[in-house]
Amino acid sequence: MKSILGTSLAVIFLAAPVQAHEFGFAGVLDKSNREELPELTLSSGKPISDAPLLLKSGTMYEIEIVSDGSAELGLEGSGFFRAIWINEVVVNGLEIRPFGLESVEFDDEGTMEIEFLAIKPGRYFLRQPGSTGENQRVEITIQ
Repeated sequence: MKSILGTSLAVIFLAAPVQAHEFGFAGVLDKSNREELPELTLSSGKPISDAPLLLKSGTMYEIEIVSDGSAELGLEGSGFFRAIWINEVVVNGLEIRPFGLESVEFDDEGTMEIEFLAIKPGRYFLRQPGSTGENQRVEITIQ
């Protein structure tokens, strides 16, 4: 009797339709799971960001990085780039789907959009390569 009941319950659970996550069938890539971050600015002698960034693991983010062309500037932060999954990088309307990033660089003025999924909780940063000043870096926390 117990084996019939156990088998019946197993059949019921296995035959039940699979429930989608609360985000829908697209999962974490669903449009309801996206947030835009304040833009980062690359300009000679100006701060990259007004405030640290606080992210939530499992959320998709889009961030714009804007360079005014005042100098050849970039951002590095291998720890941060390894803690996220990059969906795409958009430069001049061209979508790039990289396996990963170590850094980005602007030779001239322009805008770059990076869409990513925050994954690994921790404290990270992005900074201008070779810089030590507080204004040339942005602190990023993934909760």
